[in-house]
Amino acid sequence: MKTLVAQDIEAYAQAHSMPESDVARALREETQRTMDYAQMIVGPLEGAFLKMMAQLIGARRVLEIGMFTGYSALCFAEALPDDGRVITCEIEAETAALGRKYFAKSPHGRKIEVRLAPALETMRELTGPFDLIFIDADKINYLNYYRRALDLLAPQGVILIDNVLWDGDVLKQPPPDEKTAAIQELNRTVANDPRVSAVLVTIRDGVLVVRKKA
Repeated sequence: MKTLVAQDIEAYAQAHSMPESDVARALREETQRTMDYAQMIVGPLEGAFLKMMAQLIGARRVLEIGMFTGYSALCFAEALPDDGRVITCEIEAETAALGRKYFAKSPHGRKIEVRLAPALETMRELTGPFDLIFIDADKINYLNYYRRALDLLAPQGVILIDNVLWDGDVLKQPPPDEKTAAIQELNRTVANDPRVSAVLVTIRDGVLVVRKKA
C-alpha cells in the first residue's frame, strides 16, 4: 500500500492515540509475519479510530463486513459493553482461524461471532438494527454492501467504509480497473444520497463515515 500520509506523521499520530491492547498487538504481529497481503490489517491508528467511533455512539451491536485476521473485530469488541456483540463476516477459513485463536486469548473475544460465508448472504439473513457497520471486504461489492447496510442500520447508527481512497487511484480518470471504478461509484453514490450525511476521513487509506439524516 502506498503511503498517503508521511510515515513520520502517521507514527506521531499513532503515538498520541489510544494504544492497542497486548492481544491486538500480538495478533497484528503474527498477521504481519505469516499472512499474504498483511497490509490489509487496519493497524493501530485506524484501530484506535474504530474503537473511538464505537465508544462515541455507545454501540452495542456491530456488524463487520470483511474480518481478515480479526484485528478490527477485536478492536470493536474491546470498545463494547459486556453485553455487546460483534458479528463479523469472512470467507477465508485460514484467516478466520487466526482471528479465532486470538479471540480466545482476549476477555472480549466472547463478544465476537464469526460468520464464515459470503457477506451478502449473511447480510440477507441478519436482522437489524446495528449501531455500527464496518465495510472492509471485496471492493466490487461495496455498493451492494452499502445498500444492505442502510437497511440494517439503527436510526442513530454509523456506517464506516474502509479503503475509499484506494491508494489515491480514485483520482484517476478513467479508472484503471474494476475495483477502482467500484469505489468511485460508491463514493459518488454516498455523496449524492439524500438519506445520509457523510465525511471522507483521510486516515490511512481513507474511511468514509456515513450517518442517516434525522
